[in-house]
Amino acid sequence: MSDQSTPPKEPTGQSLWGGRFSAKPAEIMQAINVSIGVDKRLWEQDIAGSRAHCRMLAAQGIIGSADAEAILGGLDTIEGELRDGDFPFRDQYEDIHMNVEARLAELIGEPSGRLHTARSRNDQVATDFRLWVRDACDRTVVQIHALQHALLDQAEANADALMPGFTHLQPAQPVTLGHHLMAYVEMFGRDAGRFADARSRMNESPLGAAALAGSPFPIDREATAGALGFDRPMANSLDAVSDRDFALESLAAASITAGHLSRLAEEIVVWMTPQFGFATLPDDLTTGSSIMPQKRNPDAAELVRAKTGRITGSLIALTTVMKGLPLAYSKDMQEDKPPVFEAFDALDLALTAMTAMVAALIPNRERMAAAAGAGFSTATDLADWLVRELGMPFRRAHHVTGAAVKRAEALGVGLDQLPLSELQKLEAGITDSVYGVLSPEASVASRRSFGGTAPDGVRARIADWKERLA
Repeated sequence: MSDQSTPPKEPTGQSLWGGRFSAKPAEIMQAINVSIGVDKRLWEQDIAGSRAHCRMLAAQGIIGSADAEAILGGLDTIEGELRDGDFPFRDQYEDIHMNVEARLAELIGEPSGRLHTARSRNDQVATDFRLWVRDACDRTVVQIHALQHALLDQAEANADALMPGFTHLQPAQPVTLGHHLMAYVEMFGRDAGRFADARSRMNESPLGAAALAGSPFPIDREATAGALGFDRPMANSLDAVSDRDFALESLAAASITAGHLSRLAEEIVVWMTPQFGFATLPDDLTTGSSIMPQKRNPDAAELVRAKTGRITGSLIALTTVMKGLPLAYSKDMQEDKPPVFEAFDALDLALTAMTAMVAALIPNRERMAAAAGAGFSTATDLADWLVRELGMPFRRAHHVTGAAVKRAEALGVGLDQLPLSELQKLEAGITDSVYGVLSPEASVASRRSFGGTAPDGVRARIADWKERLA
């Protein structure tokens, strides 16, 4: 008969959870299970969560003050090792949580085992990951605001710089470069708002949910939530450990932001072509060719454009991971962090690069102004004049204007160069005052409705945004 008082031998390398097992994991099990190479990035959040949990346990009398002091001192040492790059990461302990716990045991011995009281890796990782994503959202909002400031500076300097406005990438109506850039200020403002909204919804603490059912210990979840900057503890323990909505919502916000960055990057690429020639970038933000010495390539803009695929792909990847998972925690969720880390890394780089490009952009005002009047871009101004001055129904004015464009095209002139006699053949009531609206400058100046391209209106919107961002 075996001696029932002898504790079972723990397999080497799995001393933190190996009591149930008589053999260590197979190599393939170890290889597929280990995540320390990815989740080591959570170390700051893991230390913060452990400190809050330890202090709460001591305050509630669940562990003694001496043990709490030893644990907190050990965590201080571990934090120093991690900051200095001296921490001994080991694959055998799978993840950042068990690596920290194993190192704590080496440093302080038996008291380390009390830290995990009333806590599971399930609520621990949910807390750490939520803290990391919250920090990432905060950093991203700061970066978006920096990009908006760069756009505002360029918009202010070019509030009256004429350029063609496009639909279908065909000249449509004259606008100003300032107005064009302010469209992106608005887009990125909504992006910052989405991250702020996501942050607000995610700011609840999973800590204390334990594995999935809560804890029998008299824990104080309000205390740990407050210590970690959360608004409140999550109200359902199953939801607390299984929710990844916060990551999905943040990735959705990142994907929309990346789409806006990609649109602006595409415009920079187009503007820098010789065919457009609307703007250039300085040497330090462009590259050359290994074979064609004349080339100046907007590679930074192209790479910003390309990173949209990586960011949107991350959203699809995590959506697929979470699809169909039953409550509560499943190991599938170990795959939640790689797409989130990759997406925010890519977004960080794209925002930084775009801010640099916008700040350094050198517009070619003469080339843009010349293009602003091309393609009969003031045709709508002629139609509006017919409605305003002659009381003509807009559909009739549209028809007359179309005929005027056709005649100008046949004569090889712009609308503002079409002789009055030709215009009067189409509509006898037209007078020479019509030429006051047919230049790009007049067209832009007339668009004074709120949100329009008139330079004074653009400057007013710039002032509004500067006040909002101050």
